[in-house]
Amino acid sequence: MTGPDPAVAATRVAVRNALGAVFPDPYVPGRPGAHTCDHTPSAPGTPHAPGQSLHHLTTVPAPPHDPRPETDGGVATARPAGRVLVACSGGPDSLALAAAAAFVAPRMGLSAGAVVVDHGLQDGSAQVAARAAAQCRDLGLDPVCVERVVVGTGGGPEAAARSARYAALARAASSAGADVVLLGHTLDDQAEQVLLALGRGAGARSLAAMPARRGIYLRPFLGLRRVTTAAACAAANLEPWHDPTNTMGPGRRTRVRTEVMPLLTDVFGPGVPLALTRTADQLRVAAEALDAGATTLLAQARTDDGAVVVDVLVDAPAAVRRAALRAMAVATGCPAGSLGTRHVCAMDALVMNWHGQGPVSLPGHVLARRDRAKLWIQPSPRTQPSSTPPNSGTQPTSTPPSSGTQPTSPPPGHRTPPPPPPPTA
Repeated sequence: MTGPDPAVAATRVAVRNALGAVFPDPYVPGRPGAHTCDHTPSAPGTPHAPGQSLHHLTTVPAPPHDPRPETDGGVATARPAGRVLVACSGGPDSLALAAAAAFVAPRMGLSAGAVVVDHGLQDGSAQVAARAAAQCRDLGLDPVCVERVVVGTGGGPEAAARSARYAALARAASSAGADVVLLGHTLDDQAEQVLLALGRGAGARSLAAMPARRGIYLRPFLGLRRVTTAAACAAANLEPWHDPTNTMGPGRRTRVRTEVMPLLTDVFGPGVPLALTRTADQLRVAAEALDAGATTLLAQARTDDGAVVVDVLVDAPAAVRRAALRAMAVATGCPAGSLGTRHVCAMDALVMNWHGQGPVSLPGHVLARRDRAKLWIQPSPRTQPSSTPPNSGTQPTSTPPSSGTQPTSPPPGHRTPPPPPPPTA
């Protein structure tokens, strides 16, 4: 008895491994109650190609003591132990993901649905979304819903579309009662993300690119190439939609995909995408270590009134200190994607090279300012209508608690290093 096509098998194994990390025991009793999503009901489809073995690679046989009944194909009939939602655009990557999830999830005691986000940015987008939803239903996914969004302009077209998309995915996950949402990013997407970050001069956090898991979002295909997902669709007789913006247009991501990556492959060989993703993996480990150190540092430096003690920051390694300042700014309201190196260095100068300079303006209408032995990162007055900060009597917002007027020089005997020469640019 032959097994599935190798590409189909690879996608199933990737999904099984990703879900297995979240749901390690497929025999945990399911939660009662049904969750629904606005969608058009349809008869369940067949989640596998005719003639393929249901026991190959992804079947999890029940232990002898498990009384739960099964179908002949090893699909559990008891209430699901968890709920999975696939984000499907109808493209090759997400359609292969939908097919793999439809096969794997029920064999792990999980239910699987799908959400299709219609950004409304191209002519015929509603028809593309409807077709993708129909394909997901034919695969046996349920519920399947289409989320139509209005894309704003903040941060540029790509960032605005991403923000709208993730907001829609979060709504759909909540509506469907999903534990996780599967995303179809591949190894090629990861490599392109690294190149884009390099072009911006980004730090380790951005160069680490996309994690396999963040919150409720899982990316099972980060170890698979696009050629594999395309082959999986072909083997399963699925007809994906090919987004023209992926291969045409002036966008940087498109040009990296169609111009830069082929050139690098020609110069360095076909292993370039894998090498870039290895770099991302290594930097992600380093970034996670920095984040852990930053959390510890902030816990040590934080005061009851929300400031941090400068002397504690001064004694920390520069990388950890700057990571702590960045984390503090993001927690205050700075958009992480807009907070760049120059902002972090300006905050760091308030700690290490303070000679009476004023507050630093940060993205998201946030201010960082120094008051003698303390550093404050707070919403600016324009976003904080109250003119009386905590524990300050009638002091204005621009003056931190426990201070009179903004000092023009550090107090005598303070350990702040001497200022460097003025910058030339």
